Amino acid sequence: MDLFTQLIEEIQRNNESHKKFLANALIQLTDKEQQALSSYIAFFLKNGKDIPYIAECYNSLVRDTISEQMYFIRNKKYRFSTFSEVKSAVYFNDDFMEKYMIGLGISMFLWPQHLKIHRFFLEKLPCDKSGIYLEIGPGHGFYFIDAMKKTAYSFFEGIDISPKSIWLTNTIIKSGLFGKFDNYHVFLADITQFHPDKTYDAVVMGEVLEHVENPLSVLYKIYSISNQNSFIFITTVINAPAIDHIYLFDSINSIKELIFKAKLSIKDILLAPANDKLSIEKNLERKFPINVALVLSKN
Repeated sequence: MDLFTQLIEEIQRNNESHKKFLANALIQLTDKEQQALSSYIAFFLKNGKDIPYIAECYNSLVRDTISEQMYFIRNKKYRFSTFSEVKSAVYFNDDFMEKYMIGLGISMFLWPQHLKIHRFFLEKLPCDKSGIYLEIGPGHGFYFIDAMKKTAYSFFEGIDISPKSIWLTNTIIKSGLFGKFDNYHVFLADITQFHPDKTYDAVVMGEVLEHVENPLSVLYKIYSISNQNSFIFITTVINAPAIDHIYLFDSINSIKELIFKAKLSIKDILLAPANDKLSIEKNLERKFPINVALVLSKN
């Protein structure tokens, strides 16, 4: 039995209510995406983990997400609203961050909205641009590795606030399971305190805006470290509670307003609702989660 099948069966064994969701999700995966997930599983097996642990990382993410959604539905707000409330329990808790990042990495393949966002990134990622690439919050490392594999940028930098995330991204890159790379540097840094002595030709930031108290300041930062022709790609969420989401975007316009204030323009946008059986309008009306990806440029 291949690693992909082993993981799916283990997830289902401990989360029977998730079986129908998984069955629908698996239909959407290409062979190449299944192979990428298998390589992800193989990486953790080589680093001392086992299938039950990896499955539990994913199931833990599912349980936490449901719990936060229930809180959001009852209270019409996220559980926390300040960084100080979540930093110790999440970003600087190595055990939690490891499970969280592994679970999110798997969700990139098994949650349709995450899969759509990833495919959109691959579609928009420029293959012929040169210069320096920066990723803010590489987390599980998939987007960072995709950029190194598919683009002509000469050097790649990644910054993250979590020591465990930095370790995970570095270790996955060095594993060789996704290719051989040496033109990169991933290091610990807080984007709100990041003051590089250069600008970047690509700036990618996956799901960071909802994790900070002042997302406009982060968008200003992206503006200041980008070139006029930089590729800028960001993702965020609307009405999508999670244990470490502290800034609530409740509409598409609430995101657009901040982008325009930061002197950025929207070149392309993808809205990926968790409930894709309903229209975007109905998802917003019922306050269901929507993932958002944007390709931006400087005004």
